[in-house]
Amino acid sequence: MAALRSTVARLLRGRTPAPPAEPPLVGFVVHGAGGVHPASAHIRVVARMTALAASGAARVAQVDPVRWADGSDTAHLDAILVQRDAFPLASLDAAFARAAGEGTRIVAEVDDDFFTPEARARLAQAEYDADRLAAVDRLVRGADAVVVATEPLRAVLAAEGVDAVVVPNGVQPEPWPTRPARPDPTGDRRVLYMGSATHGGDLDLLRPVFDDFVTADGRRVRLEVVGVTGDDDDWFDRLALPEDAVHHPDFVAFLRERADRWSAGVAPLTGERFNDAKSDLKFLEYTMLGLPFVGSDRPSYAGVAGAGGLLVGDEPAAWRTALETAFREADDRVARARRTVLAERTVGPGVDTPGERAWRAALGLA
Repeated sequence: MAALRSTVARLLRGRTPAPPAEPPLVGFVVHGAGGVHPASAHIRVVARMTALAASGAARVAQVDPVRWADGSDTAHLDAILVQRDAFPLASLDAAFARAAGEGTRIVAEVDDDFFTPEARARLAQAEYDADRLAAVDRLVRGADAVVVATEPLRAVLAAEGVDAVVVPNGVQPEPWPTRPARPDPTGDRRVLYMGSATHGGDLDLLRPVFDDFVTADGRRVRLEVVGVTGDDDDWFDRLALPEDAVHHPDFVAFLRERADRWSAGVAPLTGERFNDAKSDLKFLEYTMLGLPFVGSDRPSYAGVAGAGGLLVGDEPAAWRTALETAFREADDRVARARRTVLAERTVGPGVDTPGERAWRAALGLA
């Protein structure tokens, strides 16, 4: 028996240990390439994928959808996450067939209502043609898992017979300022409104608010618009984006360098069903920019008031009162909001909030 144990020990000492198993490979498909992506792609997908890779829980790679669908890209993916319409409609059937054959989990990521008739009409007017809308629909109906940004959007999909998991938006703290904005204590008050082209109708809510708006201490209040609409008007001021601010981190840098010019950030939303499914991203970003938040009292911003934000109806007088409150209480409101965002709504290696756990589970990494 002793001789047998000695022989086994010699054999074990001479055996080369098996290499550790590689982490799963997760692909992602978003608009943009080379690290330059639209804001939604960066916030919802790229930032999370970067954090996932940094944690060591998975290897990640941006995937060319056409090459992966037709097999030119031979990499075996354990999961592939596709945002919105980033996978061309003409290649989706081939992608589903390959995924089924190789055991690849397909995850759809959607952060807007692409499904109700009124929402589709609004998107078609902005930037989405019929094929782009059809690509989103085909993707979510065939995916193994669907991730959405809000509970109202989950309900929209449930009405379409599609199950989805809610993963709220989060922000990476590093690029943002670490203190409240310090606007000029004299002269005009400037208020920031930033957004995509789908918010042109929401901007109209603010016209009667800012027409001849003067604070109780005699200071004129002007709205500054970044994005939102291509039109110009005399009741607001446009702050043009440089061409190199298309990438979201560059956009954040653009805002950070100018944060001290603003006294508050606003987020108007009309009472359309499309808006009800939108997220509270503007609250997160204005907070991290160091600005007090004033927004429409819509489902998108449910809970914001308890974290230092101010919510109002459509009445211009209510908006003006809320803005004056925001100016007076800026430091306190920003501090309260920032504590909430940092504790509950950040993205990064090691972050273990319920939302980030749900996102990893959707990818099959739980």
